[in-house]
Amino acid sequence: MDKDFAPQWDAAQGIAPRAAVAKQQSAAIKQIVTIRLDTDMLDWFKGAGPGYQTRINQILRQYMADHRDDAFAAKAN
Repeated sequence: MDKDFAPQWDAAQGIAPRAAVAKQQSAAIKQIVTIRLDTDMLDWFKGAGPGYQTRINQILRQYMADHRDDAFAAKAN
């Protein structure tokens, strides 16, 4: 897979304020990984059109944000 490949739906859009640019730069570093997903779930994400990997990433990021406090509380105990 070509790491330099950047599909249109994954590219930055427009000009953002400085704070947004800094956040995008810190979150824009991506690593290629292999993950095993149930085929029905993957088909569902792909069925919504191009950008399914980005959508999966957004959902995982939201889950991480929602449970961040839970992870810190578990480490404290």
